[in-house]
Amino acid sequence: MKDKIMQLSGPKKLAVVAFAFGFIAMFAGNPYDNTFTNVNTKEIALSSMNDADKISVSDLADWIIKAKADYKLVDLRSQEKFEEYFIPSAYNVLPVDLSTSGLMRNEKILLYGDDNVISAQAWFLLKSRGYKGVYILDGGINAWKDQILFPKLIADATPEQTIEFNKMKEVSLYFGGAPQENSEQVNKAEIKMPELKAPVQTNLTTAPKKKKREGC
Repeated sequence: MKDKIMQLSGPKKLAVVAFAFGFIAMFAGNPYDNTFTNVNTKEIALSSMNDADKISVSDLADWIIKAKADYKLVDLRSQEKFEEYFIPSAYNVLPVDLSTSGLMRNEKILLYGDDNVISAQAWFLLKSRGYKGVYILDGGINAWKDQILFPKLIADATPEQTIEFNKMKEVSLYFGGAPQENSEQVNKAEIKMPELKAPVQTNLTTAPKKKKREGC
């Protein structure tokens, strides 16, 4: 990782270093305070990534439908948000717990948050610690909602756009979504997240059960 950073151009090297300091500062204190908002973390984080490090929500939906099992899907949001809704098969791991979560350095890891910010930071952390196959879900849960759960067909859609919408409509229904064929008339307050039948998975590792004491 150090050699790769040294090979970067001057501006990009500074961006990576600045991001590293910003990342360390963020997790040195309370991970939920707003002290890190003075740094444009999204711009710095994405400067050290490329498109090959991102997986689209449509690709992830296809993996889930086909029951692919060669990756770990990690939800980096708070437990409250996770329990409200999570992408099927995801595990909930806070960024500060990544190093003790049980993730393996040789497995494929797909990270997501609300958008790309926190997942890009977590991507950088894991990469810097020798994890090889780390990716982020491009757009995070927000993109999943817009493109998978609630795809929209605009009023003046072209034939190609209509074909694409009909394809995504089937995907949306598979995940319990609600395709928006008349998006101009839809009241956002009426859109509800689908209920999940899958069990909530909060840990990647299972703690050993404590032995019961015998006697009094």
